[in-house]
Amino acid sequence: MDVYEAIYSRRSVRDFKDKDIDEKILKKILDAGLQAPTNNHLRQWEFIIINDKEKRLEVIDKIVKNATKEDSVRIIDEWGLTDPIQREAYIDAIPKQYKMLLTAGCLIIPCFRQDWPLLKPVNLSALNPFASIWCCIENILIAAASEGIYGVTRIPFDAEIKHIREVLNIPENYEFPCYLALGYPSENVKPIEQHKINVEDRMHFNKW
Repeated sequence: MDVYEAIYSRRSVRDFKDKDIDEKILKKILDAGLQAPTNNHLRQWEFIIINDKEKRLEVIDKIVKNATKEDSVRIIDEWGLTDPIQREAYIDAIPKQYKMLLTAGCLIIPCFRQDWPLLKPVNLSALNPFASIWCCIENILIAAASEGIYGVTRIPFDAEIKHIREVLNIPENYEFPCYLALGYPSENVKPIEQHKINVEDRMHFNKW
């Protein structure tokens, strides 16, 4: 699979087969992440791989376990979302948050070096470490897609962050932007409708 095929085949998957990811393939995928551009040329990224089931249960303990479709509708109404395609995507995603992290072939907590308060940047450049780790994560997702492995991210809430830092012993000068679940898609997984965007409609030459 070439790079364009991998990019176009990449999609968020929340329903996984009960199948582990071979360690050699996982190393290959994570190494692709390490090839991403980095703000300070040091690639100060670490990957905590949760392959012990009991540890994984402990890591995801603060996530709501039995969210329903009705819960999803209430949440997105509170968010003020009105786009029908966007709403359907969240209605599908919200109830699957706990299960997708539990059943994925691999659960990763990607960490990045952050020597100042992440949520109190003094200027745009202060967000460089945060921006760089997402470049790394996108490389991982594309490389995974080339192996027939798909993934999904979840942004942690504050209570989850505190809990995970303690459970995984993450150093104070490292942050993590998300949970990263990777796995082989379930045979009955259904693609979620997305808006079709014509690239020419988003291109601006010399000015907006």
